Amino acid sequence: MSVTDQEIIQYVPFMSFVHPSFWHSLTELKLNIDKLNENTKQIYGRFTYQDDMGPVFEVDGTSFNKDPETEHLYLSITGTIMNKNTIEDFKCIDKASLLNSLGEIIWQNIKTESWIGNPHTLLNFFVLSFADLKKFHYYYWFAFPTPSQPTVYLKEKSLFASSHFNNKQLEDISNEYKSLDMLQKYFFIISKENENIKIHKLSDIIGREILKEAVNVDMTKIYFAFSDPSNNDNPGWPLRIFIAALLEFSPQLCKSDIKVLGLRLNKSGAADSSRIFIINATENIHSDGNKGWVGWERNNKGNFGPKLANMSASMDPIRLADASSDLNIKLMKWRLVPDLNVDIMKSTKCLLLGAGTLGCHVARDLLAWGFRHVTFIDNGKVSFSNPTRQVLFTYEDCLNGGKMKAVAAADNLKSVLPTVVSNGLSVHIPMPGHPIGDSLKAETIANIKQIVEAIEEHDVIFLLLDTREARWLPTLLAAHYGKIVINAALGFDSYLVIRHGLGLAAPAADVKSHHVNGAQLGCYFCNDVTAPGNSIKDRTLDQQCTVTRPGVAAIAGALAVELLVALLQHPLRINAPAPYNLADEEGSISTGVLGPIPHSIRGFLHSYQTVTPTCTKFRQCIACSDVVINMYREEGIEFLLKVFNSGTYLEEITGLSELQLTAEIADILTFSDEDVD
Repeated sequence: MSVTDQEIIQYVPFMSFVHPSFWHSLTELKLNIDKLNENTKQIYGRFTYQDDMGPVFEVDGTSFNKDPETEHLYLSITGTIMNKNTIEDFKCIDKASLLNSLGEIIWQNIKTESWIGNPHTLLNFFVLSFADLKKFHYYYWFAFPTPSQPTVYLKEKSLFASSHFNNKQLEDISNEYKSLDMLQKYFFIISKENENIKIHKLSDIIGREILKEAVNVDMTKIYFAFSDPSNNDNPGWPLRIFIAALLEFSPQLCKSDIKVLGLRLNKSGAADSSRIFIINATENIHSDGNKGWVGWERNNKGNFGPKLANMSASMDPIRLADASSDLNIKLMKWRLVPDLNVDIMKSTKCLLLGAGTLGCHVARDLLAWGFRHVTFIDNGKVSFSNPTRQVLFTYEDCLNGGKMKAVAAADNLKSVLPTVVSNGLSVHIPMPGHPIGDSLKAETIANIKQIVEAIEEHDVIFLLLDTREARWLPTLLAAHYGKIVINAALGFDSYLVIRHGLGLAAPAADVKSHHVNGAQLGCYFCNDVTAPGNSIKDRTLDQQCTVTRPGVAAIAGALAVELLVALLQHPLRINAPAPYNLADEEGSISTGVLGPIPHSIRGFLHSYQTVTPTCTKFRQCIACSDVVINMYREEGIEFLLKVFNSGTYLEEITGLSELQLTAEIADILTFSDEDVD
């Protein structure tokens, strides 16, 4: 078969994909640096040779960085952007002359043979653009310059690499390719000697064994290879300029068949999808550099013309910040956790009782997970000792007596992400054992109503308060309304993070069960046998403040949010079972999208240990037991006032007083028996 009877090879052109962040970066540069300057600017783009992605060529906000970003299975290309000041200049510029001028620069690189040592320099791209910053309309046209000559023919239809290499050889190709320097991965050479496979840099073979006047190498053992962005039977665009450079360097290559490997890897790095192209070229090769250059991209209609990006809806910095803030979560869903429900975090309303060290850390972690509704309740003011530990506050918040913590935290959270719905309520939380006089009764009732309304309106309640007794009222109310409760408490170098159940009584102990139903889990108070009292009375300075190693709050806050997210991602949500032993629960009913969900996490920083105990509801709990919840339902605020005014009322109605007396009598009897003996 003569050359002219063969099929002319068809190259798969790149398809540009411009991330919104690219236009945001270009806008910032135009407004703040370039202004009316139309000088060209170096940028970076990238393509992938992953076998299922196709010839997509990407640019984003990092394209303007000094150095290109690196990403697995991607290669970067250096390019140029020319942004015109007017739409008329954009339209009227001679596109053919512009491309030829770019081609002349590339051809000089080919003529001087510098590409042999630096093969990545063969590839280049150009972006011609006009930015209408009033409307946020961006006109752009990509070009990937390559010479129109020589004409190359495909001797055989493309074949899978397995037709030339066995599985072991393909594995060797994949492994040796990984060891290549990044700048040598664009174009390289594979030699095949019997069963042995070796990957070479171009300069190792071309510079030593292939001369300009003759080919001094056995071409049956040589494969010219390139990282191939194509995902169909035809080779990707980079091969076109590679062949032109090879034939310009050694025209004698026209006399023999040229075997080419288009390397395509899957996600695991295997080269099974790679293709073999056996080609040859006509001998009337023009080497004057004026062969004409092609490479302007077709638009969405299939014509040679520019594209338009209308970013008016998303270029607003606030909207862009909101979209970008979810990137990490979306990447998790795309790559690692496909069943992750991103929307549930956006719609879940979180109430944080306490805007101190724990509250600030929890709020920031909620933002990172995509929560967009956060309300703070706190009655304190920001003091000068706070900002170094409480990450939502600054020095300015401390001035003039200090801002109210709840309000300052809500405002500063919006400064991190303007689209978050954040509010602050400066409300005092009434506590058991803290008597309410007549002068404070009306104010206390008003505070209770605000707290009740807030708990009703939110889906999740975080208890992040300084004292044990401050947690009692919200624990009771959350149990009454069936809300998710995440409780975090700190010691000097220890912490407790616990999720509350719904206050449902646990069945008789089942020794065969490996977990407890989430609704039957105990609350923060279920391990206590005393009612909370006035713990802030007669306390020294170190007792008035939560004296804690600085890292403890960050750890506990992060775990509290992670516990909530795992709970929301579980199909049973608040009813998600808690295992007795986490190690035994992988793949069981208690495992959710993010793994098994413990009942509580107790950490000890001095020994760097963590335990995850699980306990059921305590029948005589002073916060979530049936008798306490029923009395609140029957008497409402009057019941609460009785609790606040008495340090023993809760112990009496739950039977704890009787339980304590029984325990004391048992101690006396035990002592008497021992004494007699």
